[in-house]
Amino acid sequence: MPRTAAIIGSGVIGGGWAARFLLNGWNVRIFDPRPDAKGELSPVLTQARCALSSLTDVALPNEGVLSFHTDLEEVVSGVDWIQESVPERLEIKHSVLLSIQAVCPEHAIIGSSTSGFKPSELQEGALRPSQIMVCHPFNPVYLLPLVELVPSPETDPEFVAAAKDILREMGMYPLHVRKEIDAHIADRFLEAVWREALWLVKDGVATTEEIDEAIRMGFGMRWGQMGLFDTYRTAGGEAGMRHFIAQFGPALKWPWTKLMDVPELTDDLVNLISDQSDAQSGHMTISQMLMARDSNLVSMMRALKANNWGAGAILNAHEATLRIGSVLGAQLDDLKDLSNPILTVRRTVPLDWTDYNGHMNEARYLQAFGDATDRLMAMIGCDADYIATGGSYFTAETHIRHVDEVNAGQLIEVKTQILLGEGKKMHLWHEMYSDSRLLATGEHFLLHVSLETRRPCDPSQEILKSLNEISKAHALLPIPDAAGRGVGQRP
Repeated sequence: MPRTAAIIGSGVIGGGWAARFLLNGWNVRIFDPRPDAKGELSPVLTQARCALSSLTDVALPNEGVLSFHTDLEEVVSGVDWIQESVPERLEIKHSVLLSIQAVCPEHAIIGSSTSGFKPSELQEGALRPSQIMVCHPFNPVYLLPLVELVPSPETDPEFVAAAKDILREMGMYPLHVRKEIDAHIADRFLEAVWREALWLVKDGVATTEEIDEAIRMGFGMRWGQMGLFDTYRTAGGEAGMRHFIAQFGPALKWPWTKLMDVPELTDDLVNLISDQSDAQSGHMTISQMLMARDSNLVSMMRALKANNWGAGAILNAHEATLRIGSVLGAQLDDLKDLSNPILTVRRTVPLDWTDYNGHMNEARYLQAFGDATDRLMAMIGCDADYIATGGSYFTAETHIRHVDEVNAGQLIEVKTQILLGEGKKMHLWHEMYSDSRLLATGEHFLLHVSLETRRPCDPSQEILKSLNEISKAHALLPIPDAAGRGVGQRP
């Protein structure tokens, strides 16, 4: 039977909590007196349904039941979790928490989304302080896993353990803050960076855009996959954290920032940090950490590249310059010799294309051949501008043969031969090579389709002319032995 969560306040954070619970199979009851609360939550749920389901390779549970209520007792009756996300004013939170505890089950977890208040402050005047803890998430709550779980000495450890289990079940990471402190952990870092950023803007050192670029083009990505201490550990080389502190520790006394109140780097503090760093990642060599770092960064930057965002936009611009003057950037009129298969892909196999066997994942063969098809389509005039007019080629059938292994970092080339190009039909033969070694073949049959009717139709005369020009030249080439072969059929 689905469990039930009560969300008290469904603004940006409360709405994110509602989505996280709902899409993980919980029934969700909303208490929010604002007349537009239901309308504001709707687009959040639409966004969350698309984004959260894209994270996993296993389908999410069936969505729970969402309901809106105006009676607080009705909202919290029989629920397992209550998440308070009302405005960040202590007197409001005290009033709401008191009202909740007057009518809610004693077994229900009460989490507060507060970004700054300590749990002991929230528990002042509470009927049952042991039931209340801080569960501070990060926006968007339905995507980012971090939840700072902060109990006070009054919080019942059994509630804390149960909260951890539930958060993990929903794909979140409960960071148990061992000692309550204003603004917890993450927001204290954000506050320090924010203060320094304000000074840099005020003093005319940098614009807001330049500050954002400094973060997202550099250390933001390093932090996103390795955090602060592991990043600095790798900066210390094989000697690790102690060498890093010895080398850069004195800089803490230099006037680099406006935040000059720093702890003295005594031997005890250096040893404490170094020992913790060893325990954190000492099971890996620096070389292994650097390999993991680079693999993670490649994956992150390639994801940004697909969205043409941040560092990914820089990659796309660089890639465009690499194409200039190469065959891969050539138009059909630039090709002096059409008598041989056309080079349509020339690239190295990226780190995130390999599988558990250490070689290229079978889906990436299709991607490489798909890129080759796209390149040929662009060459004959079926580019983005043409597709915007309402016509394109759809792949109707594909047969890939895996001839030899391909590993990460290997330079591959795909050469494309047109076996048939007339009317609506285009029959392609791709061969993938590393130097002269054949790695794979791909045979693809495509039909030109109207994007309006979604049915086959003839392409433009310009495309037909280009297609026929290549087809005529390629008709003089021998038909590949494996063309038309069925799956598992031997030569």
